Amino acid sequence: MTYVDSFVAAVPTDKRAEYLSSALLAAPIFEEHGAIRVVECWGDDVPDGELTSFPMAVKCAEGETVVLSWVEWPSKEVRDAGMAKMMEDPRMASAMEAMPFDGKRLIFGGFDMISDRNSG
Repeated sequence: MTYVDSFVAAVPTDKRAEYLSSALLAAPIFEEHGAIRVVECWGDDVPDGELTSFPMAVKCAEGETVVLSWVEWPSKEVRDAGMAKMMEDPRMASAMEAMPFDGKRLIFGGFDMISDRNSG
């Protein structure tokens, strides 16, 4: 099964175009270093929770939208090697600087895919 890195952030709603532009700068760098899929999702139906929720997790404020992204890799080994190369890639630093959100509220993690049903 593939390996997935997932990211959740709160992005100023009026910065959607800037966010997408910076994400599109980073996507080919991920792909060049082994990623097989890069997905960006803009929150549409992301309710506040009582105990926990996506908005609470990233301390989403008024005027911000929750964004969910993931990068799919063929394996954890490819991901580890690719991420190491990306951290040294100066283009990635430029793409990260262009991100229009508070990186301190970004949450992320790596996940082993244990099921993938696609009725496509």
